[in-house]
Amino acid sequence: MIKLIKSTFYNEKETKKEICNFIENAEILSMGKKCLEFESKFSEYQNRKYSVFFNSGSSANLALIQTLKNLELIKDKDKVGFSALTWATNVMPLTQLNLTPVPIDVDLNNLNVNSNNLLEVLEKTKLKVLFITNLLGFCGDIEEIKKICKEKNIILLEDNCESLGSEINNKKLGNFGLASTFSFFVGHHMSTIEGGMVCTDSKKLYEMLLMVRSHGWSRNISEESKQKLKKENKIDTFYNQYTFYHQGYNLRPTEINAVIGINQLQYIENIHKIRNKNYKIYKDASAENPDFNQLNTDHMTFVSNFAFPVICKDEIVFNKYLKIFQDNEIEIRPIVGGNITEQPFFKKLNIKNSNKCPNSQKIHELGFYVPNNPELTEVEINKIKNILHG
Repeated sequence: MIKLIKSTFYNEKETKKEICNFIENAEILSMGKKCLEFESKFSEYQNRKYSVFFNSGSSANLALIQTLKNLELIKDKDKVGFSALTWATNVMPLTQLNLTPVPIDVDLNNLNVNSNNLLEVLEKTKLKVLFITNLLGFCGDIEEIKKICKEKNIILLEDNCESLGSEINNKKLGNFGLASTFSFFVGHHMSTIEGGMVCTDSKKLYEMLLMVRSHGWSRNISEESKQKLKKENKIDTFYNQYTFYHQGYNLRPTEINAVIGINQLQYIENIHKIRNKNYKIYKDASAENPDFNQLNTDHMTFVSNFAFPVICKDEIVFNKYLKIFQDNEIEIRPIVGGNITEQPFFKKLNIKNSNKCPNSQKIHELGFYVPNNPELTEVEINKIKNILHG
């Protein structure tokens, strides 16, 4: 079986040795100095001022939306646009925090929201936030999207959980919005087993994220900000450590997760290069196959592909290739969460005037993705390539 995920970590044997050695010698395993070190190194890698490490990418999404509410940048019932082709935990925080989710369709050529999709929605709906998903290592015309958001005073957020390392005009995805989220779940570009990150250049956002991550208290923020909160709320010094200033959760990672993250960062550029190489092989192989809708990522300067998507022309072709890949023992799966508006949890929300998303629906019904991971052998890559070629 050619699996979507081959191992828990890159260079797994040596990584496990390092984890065991750390556990045996560590004084504490709960969130501490290693988490701070990982945040600092990830900020340097991503070229953003601040990073906050969470126990999952989904928690990162939740914390980011809660942070915007705590800072009163958004309020109840505000409309938040989101990519219809996405993962459930991009949308769930919106409804859990009493916001109004507005689905936006994607382009068939790059599987992402493009400016024309956004403008079509903006003709009839005023958005306060756009929470865009950079899907599978791809993006739309995100620079144009950023311009539109700036002109219309829309807060732009990026879910970059599947696009670590990808670039447009030599700028990394995850660096276009007010903040961006990342996932380090097993099988993503980089694994900490479970883990996620929020990156931003805003100190105000950064400090609120730190409080949201840990119960809403002030322990992890700057001394100046601590004293300001203490004074404003008339809190005695004795009680300050256990005062909850804002709505928050316990979304903390562990030192173990951070040690893994620091370890895996040393391999990340090599991981990106392998994923990019595999992507080009798959893309070239499928380019002239009339059974598939063709991808266009020419606007991107670097694609660190998460997995290679196959969008079939019709149901007959879909069923044909489903069988071919399964018969050849190649693991495949639906593309992310498909059209999220078709998921049972979303239908139960009974959202009125929910936008129709025909491209997302087509991808939902006629799409799947095949393995692209840095541990595929040449034989396995050629096997997938030959099927894609037709």
